Amino acid sequence: MSTAAGQPIPAFVLDMDASIVICHSEKESAAPTWKHTFGYHPLFCFLDATGEALAAILRPGNAGSNTTADHITVLDLALVQIPDAYRHGTPILIRSDSAGCTHGLLAHIRGLREHGINARFSVGVAITEQIRDAIVKVQQWIPAIGTDGKPRDGAQIAEISGLVPDDGYPDGTRFIVRREVPHPGAQLTLFDTIEGFRHQVMATDTPAGHGSIQHLEARHRAHARVEDGIRCGKDTGFGRFPSRVFAINQAWLELALTGIDLLAWTRTLLLQGELSTAEPKKLRYRLLHVAARVTRTGRRIWLRIAENWPWSTQLVAAFTRLAALPRPIT
Repeated sequence: MSTAAGQPIPAFVLDMDASIVICHSEKESAAPTWKHTFGYHPLFCFLDATGEALAAILRPGNAGSNTTADHITVLDLALVQIPDAYRHGTPILIRSDSAGCTHGLLAHIRGLREHGINARFSVGVAITEQIRDAIVKVQQWIPAIGTDGKPRDGAQIAEISGLVPDDGYPDGTRFIVRREVPHPGAQLTLFDTIEGFRHQVMATDTPAGHGSIQHLEARHRAHARVEDGIRCGKDTGFGRFPSRVFAINQAWLELALTGIDLLAWTRTLLLQGELSTAEPKKLRYRLLHVAARVTRTGRRIWLRIAENWPWSTQLVAAFTRLAALPRPIT
């Protein structure tokens, strides 16, 4: 189960984010990116609790960050990956940065309820002149909380729902602003420089009575974990695309997502302790690339691992847990 500020989140949490993968110019559909690089700009959706990559689409490097149609496509592909009993029986929270704060995507998420999917959103919001005016009007701030659930020094939050025009947003959308003393060297807007704080704003349709604004803001901030998933995914396969042909690179992306899922299931079902949260590089060195020998005795096949390998015990335990898992119904 996903957590935020030391508290469980009673929902499946889906995190959407895009990332740039640098490629050479001869690859089909590679294009200049907004970061002044060249390559692809895939869009992803991860399941926060396990790190599974539920869906992704490969896009040209000049694809927009806030393209509504692409976000809807990836979200729908991700929802299909959740078994029916859970997709229709468990609350689902969709998180995104401000790229997902489009009226079209938020309306689509709200519309999922008509199909029996109890979906809500938590998205970043770009700070406009109207939002800056609302922030200036805030009279009372309360302490923000950290990942441990305790007040975070130098950070405060406030709800500005009644001060921000909500035209185009689904009914019941709430807006929460966070301000924090900037760290040395932080790049600030003129507004932040004048106010002396770095500001961030989020929007959610989680109604009052379902968590304090402190918890809702901390819950949204945990969206940053998706960046770790993407970083590890690049190390698993989609950090480099092998072909000049776009369709082949699309297939490569799907294979990389499969590898991410296999590692996620391995950590969740078979490993304990430090290895249950290990990143791909560590798992490859300690478990996946271990030298071993396959032997046959009678009707049995044996995998013989070097006794002096430091993680041989953990590897044997993983195979034991794998054998004990119930077989899926076919």
